Amino acid sequence: MPRNKDLKRLVRARMQKTGEAYTAARSQVMRKPRVTRPSSTGAAAAATERMDYQALAGMSDAAIKAKTGCTWERWTRSLDHHGAGKMTHGEIAALVRSKWGVDGWWSQMVTVGYERIKGLRARGQRLDGTFEASKSRTFGVPVTALFKAWSDARVRRRWLGGVEVRVRTATAPKSMRLGWSDGSIVAVWFTAKGPARSTVAVAHTRLPDRRTADSMKVYWSERLDALEQLLTRA
Repeated sequence: MPRNKDLKRLVRARMQKTGEAYTAARSQVMRKPRVTRPSSTGAAAAATERMDYQALAGMSDAAIKAKTGCTWERWTRSLDHHGAGKMTHGEIAALVRSKWGVDGWWSQMVTVGYERIKGLRARGQRLDGTFEASKSRTFGVPVTALFKAWSDARVRRRWLGGVEVRVRTATAPKSMRLGWSDGSIVAVWFTAKGPARSTVAVAHTRLPDRRTADSMKVYWSERLDALEQLLTRA
């Protein structure tokens, strides 16, 4: 059984995901079967612990290891060793970039996952108490074409749904920050996946509450659908 504070984090993570009351969520977490294979008690305990890390981080070990080379357990132990629990978000992300060479979007994902595991933030919540909505999508176009669909105001209006935004910063074809009309910020990262394939990752930050964040996740899913249709026609 997890330690009491870890159990509470798992319960809160389930409450945020399912909307259940604390008692119901705790009951479901407590009823989760333990990992029994391999048969060794130590191996089973380690597997259960890894499952807990994934639940708290909100991302699987397979996904984070594929992109960064490490599981959540290993990231947590390494960052703990370097005192990340007392650092700011920016300091942790800088450490991940400089020490382990994980750049851009994935340095942010490692940082956010670590903060969730350590109980420094709720899922979707930033350290300043605001929330964020994140989405990513891979397109069958070169990264320069994908970047232009965001940076060219005329093209951007065709898929963004008529929303007027201000480009605060842009580094072609890697990243961009957009100012939204309500004062929130949209951070965008672009990654080439080959000569004719690229990925965009969107983080809409400074949202006031979880309901708004959930609404913006739906919005960005729809807008990326529209962008995909536009790029396919082009």
